[in-house]
Amino acid sequence: MSLRERLGGLFKSQSELDLTSGPIPQSLFYLSVPIVITNMLQVAYNLADTFWLGRYSTDALAAISLGFPLVYLFISLGLGLTVAGSVLVAQHTGAEQPAEAEYAASQTVVFTLLAGLFLGILGFNFVESLLQVFGAEPVVLGLATDYMEIISLGLPFLFGFTVFIALMRGAGDTVTPMLVMFGTVVLNVALDPVLIFGWGPVPELGVEGAAVATVISRGSAMVVGLWLMVRGRHGIQIHLREMWPDLEYSKKLLRIGGPASLENTGRAISVNLVLVIVTLFATPVVAAFGVGLRVFSMVFMPAIAIDRGVEAMTGQNIGAGKLDRVSTTNRFAAVSSFLLLSLLGVVTFAFAPEIIRVFDDSPAVVAEGARFLRWIAPTFGFVGILRAYSGGFRGAGKTLTAATIAVVLFGFIRLPIAYVASQGLVPIDRWIFASPTPEGIWFAFAVSGVIAAVVAAVWFERGTWRDGDLTGGSATDEGPTTEAEPSPTASDD
Repeated sequence: MSLRERLGGLFKSQSELDLTSGPIPQSLFYLSVPIVITNMLQVAYNLADTFWLGRYSTDALAAISLGFPLVYLFISLGLGLTVAGSVLVAQHTGAEQPAEAEYAASQTVVFTLLAGLFLGILGFNFVESLLQVFGAEPVVLGLATDYMEIISLGLPFLFGFTVFIALMRGAGDTVTPMLVMFGTVVLNVALDPVLIFGWGPVPELGVEGAAVATVISRGSAMVVGLWLMVRGRHGIQIHLREMWPDLEYSKKLLRIGGPASLENTGRAISVNLVLVIVTLFATPVVAAFGVGLRVFSMVFMPAIAIDRGVEAMTGQNIGAGKLDRVSTTNRFAAVSSFLLLSLLGVVTFAFAPEIIRVFDDSPAVVAEGARFLRWIAPTFGFVGILRAYSGGFRGAGKTLTAATIAVVLFGFIRLPIAYVASQGLVPIDRWIFASPTPEGIWFAFAVSGVIAAVVAAVWFERGTWRDGDLTGGSATDEGPTTEAEPSPTASDD
């Protein structure tokens, strides 16, 4: 009996899931659970680095805390293409257009790899200048530069595996990426202590060792993922003959993926600019912020998984013309995400110091990290709502709407509040905080999350997503009313 068969009680393969019919809770559950596990495993890369470097030195931990938002920025610049590919594959799959889905997948792969190569070269050459913006202490800045130069060179590997996950998800297969991710995380966890501390003939590399371990693991994942897509026995298939860059098709990918990149980049820039404010305080605060962000990322894995599951279900149901099912799916996802994340918020609030202490037991880091978590934990449920509706917008091809919510609310609400509240620039701050204090930054995270959730819910319920059919048909509640466009590969066949 295969591993997939043994896990059949918890996971369902692509052939066992029909995202356009059947019970919505069951479909979303079986689609999202593997994404939760995959994302948790993905975060394990960063958590392993944080765990071992926290025991190596506080400076090393602060260095990757400084580098993490920049990694997020680089990834966000290129991941819009993977979103575009996922949405196109989902909608063409729902519309029963397999040739178009495979062409979309093949083109997405080649353009994503090119984007990873370009950003990797760019990052390697300019990472030191970018990090200097944060104004960190010289020792921390030097270590962060060493870490980020290696990570930059590994961006093509990261992008290659990420596009594999996105395309398989669009086709309705989330189990295969989970299994691949598990193997590569095991590899990363095994390599981290060996390369960071040195073992036998392997020299002690410190921060650089953590980066090398991550790149090796990501590279292994990319090779396996691309091999599986070329074979085409799971999820979606790609064809080498269709991977020559089609500049006309790239316009479609950019039209959908550009705003998605803007959404992710807006979030990333927001985190990086918040980090600039954080670095106005002492190194323990910087380290606490870095640990807090990683915990924050781990807690939000279920919400992100629901987000991605809703994206795939929305795309396939729009392709199939089942718009009422789209509305029901998004509302169910929002409520479920709110309840689940609120429960995790209660646990995080109760055990905040213990959670931080797992990564760094320095009293100053534990105290500030716990304050950060306790400010944001009560608002976890609202961010779950935001994530659910954002997935719906993207699945409908309304990536610009999702981007607008992210950029405006996080860029124009979180940042000003964080700076003003932490620096005591208005009298009201002195009634709430001992000024200046990093608590003003933590307060801004909480407020912006609540506002973003309310705006996303109201915007989605207005129904502006309903004209998001990208398959060449006309999506209605009864189904497509016109024939789809001919296969982009018809002339090649």
